[in-house]
Amino acid sequence: MYELSLVGIGTGNPDHVTLQGAQAIREADLILIPRKGENKADLAGLREEIIAKVTEMPPQIAYFDIPKRRSDDGYLQGVDEWHDAIALRWQEAMAEHPEASKIALLIWGDPSLYDSSLRIASRLDPQPRKRVIPGITALQALTAAHTIPINEIGAPYVVTTGRRIRDEGWPSDATKVAVMLDGECSFQALDMEAFDIWWGAYVGMKEEILIHGPLDEVAETILTTRAQARADHGWIMDIYLLQKRSP
Repeated sequence: MYELSLVGIGTGNPDHVTLQGAQAIREADLILIPRKGENKADLAGLREEIIAKVTEMPPQIAYFDIPKRRSDDGYLQGVDEWHDAIALRWQEAMAEHPEASKIALLIWGDPSLYDSSLRIASRLDPQPRKRVIPGITALQALTAAHTIPINEIGAPYVVTTGRRIRDEGWPSDATKVAVMLDGECSFQALDMEAFDIWWGAYVGMKEEILIHGPLDEVAETILTTRAQARADHGWIMDIYLLQKRSP
């Protein structure tokens, strides 16, 4: 049986990697790195930079291409089929290195928060011995960058996706909501005069962009800034926190 380590590496800053994560990278016989097209080549480059920083003798690296996700069969079925396809790419990459007994994947953020690496790993055959190394999440990086706590004293908060904001609106009884995986700036579907926003792109990286203020006043700035940043870099990762104003 081989061991598969899912190593959370934070949000793009090599200093986010924990000592435990660095040790897992050094112990690996093989590291799998995804490729997502030329426009996102620097995502693979950041992983390579992290590997080079934590070890003087880098392990073998196997690259694999991320398949495209179909959307014609519905969202959930499309994601399920996509995960099957990614698991197959993992198996094909590992099959080229049968001698590797300790394999690692460097996971953006943390493997437990809006990441599907554990679900994909469950599709592997034979099943590996799985190990998870926690990492800094985009949510933690966002609140740190804005120097704010995520919750009020003794109060809950909600973490959700842009899709759910668009389809279902503001979660009932919530006062603070963190929104992830939102490529469509779904805050536009809300009554923007009722909220404050803390938005960040490339949080934790040298390219970091932060915007904060009343949503109705800064929404247009976020939209234009986001579009320009994506054009400049070829990709963007952003996240935001919304707070409902008191009546």
